[in-house]
Amino acid sequence: QICLSLVKLLFYLAHSPLGSIVLLDFQPRQFVMVDGNLKVTDMDDASIEELSCKEDNDCTLNFPTKSFPLKCSTVGKCERINEKKNLFNAYRYFFTYLLPHSAPLALRPFLSDILNATGDLRYGINETLRAFEKVLHLYKSGLYLQKRPLLLKDYISLKGFRTVEGEDYKCWPSYSHLGCLLSVHSAEEAAAICNSQSQCQSFIVTQRRTWTGRPLASFQSSPTDLIPDANAVVYIKRSASLGERL
Repeated sequence: QICLSLVKLLFYLAHSPLGSIVLLDFQPRQFVMVDGNLKVTDMDDASIEELSCKEDNDCTLNFPTKSFPLKCSTVGKCERINEKKNLFNAYRYFFTYLLPHSAPLALRPFLSDILNATGDLRYGINETLRAFEKVLHLYKSGLYLQKRPLLLKDYISLKGFRTVEGEDYKCWPSYSHLGCLLSVHSAEEAAAICNSQSQCQSFIVTQRRTWTGRPLASFQSSPTDLIPDANAVVYIKRSASLGERL
């Protein structure tokens, strides 16, 4: 969410009515999330000036660990230097820390491609935004899910009940520090996740939603504490002791 919101912001800056705007003091502390969107807190160090040049050799974009040769345009300006400076700073301050760690396994190759392409400045902001929107579409639609055996049949479903929320086993990247609360596309994906975790014996797909509209599923090691809830369904492994009793 943070990276996509940042890319949308940089897309606007690259195509603003004033021209391409560069953030000269590009640091994480310069940004804040407001209602799910990333905002710049200080525009004092923004500039629409683009580096003047006479030849391509005048257009090297330098960073502490990398340098990039750019083209000198026919009007004597280094082509897209402001856009590329913003994008590489987004890569080194945000993408490298946030992209690799929390996506489903099937989507990580797409994010690795974005990471590598922006790290080498092979992508401009237009291509980067399209790549992010493709990943978001795959994520929201569930198209990233590989065809696999249906696992939900290995669970008993108890309609009209939910488990008592409380401290349980932890997982990554959980939305709760008390237990294992993950975003899922469906109960079928939740069953696959539960099967992959040795501690998991039951799960419930909650009514809570993430910013993408996907529901959150709570995974638990003990399915014994159930309370009535007309809108809920608890899924319990048939191999669990409670499942055998049922």
